[in-house]
Amino acid sequence: MLVVGCGTVRLPGGTPPPAPSVEPEASPAPLPEPPQTRTPRVAKRAPAPPVDAVPRVERIRQGAPNHPYVIRGESYEPDDTDVPWFETGVASWYGEPFHGRRTANGEVYDMHGMTAAHKTMPLPSYAVVRNRVNGRQVVVRVNDRGPFIDGRVIDLSFAAARKLGIRGLGEVEVRRLTHDEIRAGSWKKLPQTMAVGEDRAKLE
Repeated sequence: MLVVGCGTVRLPGGTPPPAPSVEPEASPAPLPEPPQTRTPRVAKRAPAPPVDAVPRVERIRQGAPNHPYVIRGESYEPDDTDVPWFETGVASWYGEPFHGRRTANGEVYDMHGMTAAHKTMPLPSYAVVRNRVNGRQVVVRVNDRGPFIDGRVIDLSFAAARKLGIRGLGEVEVRRLTHDEIRAGSWKKLPQTMAVGEDRAKLE
């Protein structure tokens, strides 16, 4: 006979019923982390210094772009022979507005390349340009025409001006490398910086 009292059920023989098993509630899985909303910072590196143009003997083109031409009523007669060239004067530079445009000899202007423009130097040519203020010098490939402003002798690419330390205008010496000089490799012996005040003879 079953006796029920105070909510306790007794089985015959007085053995209490087994306690009900209670399983612990499973703890909820952790929520996934929200995606990153910030881009990891990348350390900014200083841009590598531009590398000088490497001179090589290139055929001077007869005719365009070495034909005589007129700009703003001023006539210019480029040389089309392998002549030595030396001059001093003011250098300027041209950059982003001309980046990607065609140069006088049909190439694409790259403001990050070591190039330059000259009004009458044979195209293409290679020239050593020296900053007369700080003594820095670079080798550039002349592949364009300009600058068409009185008193300026050469228009440098952005990269060439940067390497020379020219921000606006600069006083420079310009010397064209002849084919014989290129073959002899004399340009390889030029230091990156020369003492301010050294004359033309030291450049040759």
